[in-house]
Amino acid sequence: MTTATPPEASTDAGTRPDAGTATPFPRALPWLMIVAGVVGLVASFVLTVEKFALAADATYVPSCSIDAVVNCGSVMGSAQSAVFGFPNSLLGIIGFTAVLASGAALLSGARFGRWYWAGLQVGLTAAVVFVHWLLFQSLYVIGALCPYCMAVWVSTVAVFWFVTLRTLHHGVLSRPVSARALTAPVNAVVPPVAWLVAVGALVVYRFGAFWA
Repeated sequence: MTTATPPEASTDAGTRPDAGTATPFPRALPWLMIVAGVVGLVASFVLTVEKFALAADATYVPSCSIDAVVNCGSVMGSAQSAVFGFPNSLLGIIGFTAVLASGAALLSGARFGRWYWAGLQVGLTAAVVFVHWLLFQSLYVIGALCPYCMAVWVSTVAVFWFVTLRTLHHGVLSRPVSARALTAPVNAVVPPVAWLVAVGALVVYRFGAFWA
């Protein structure tokens, strides 16, 4: 007599659209995407409004311009704020809307195919690369910080990291990795926290003398 194999066990890990509870952080990931999507979307929207206001009136002082360092005006007035010929924040509005919608859909029980997760991963990877380029420009070229931009940085990196863990587990772009390994604190928590500490240290090192 043979024993039937459970449907999930007989499905290839690299092609199944979802694996329910086998997915790393099955309940936390949708909420993370929703929260980060809201934060990033609000920050991007405010940046867009402030950017247009500054373009219309050169004397306008953005709401997040506090001193010579924490100065959104300096960042918004730079060429780096419109790399593709329009405000970078418009990309944020589009991207974070997609992240927010994806999180809400997952929370309601939706399942996305492998192609969707692959596309989301590619988009988030490009966003993270762009974020780090902007981070470098803010610290060492423009010499000013924009709080709304920093909220976008943190939101982007957080979503990228935890979507990447899910992508690795399901083998969307590589061989599948066990959920147990990916949910271990050293892999799930330490890297984003280390990134946050590193960025904070760079900011303090770069502008500490001014604030002192």
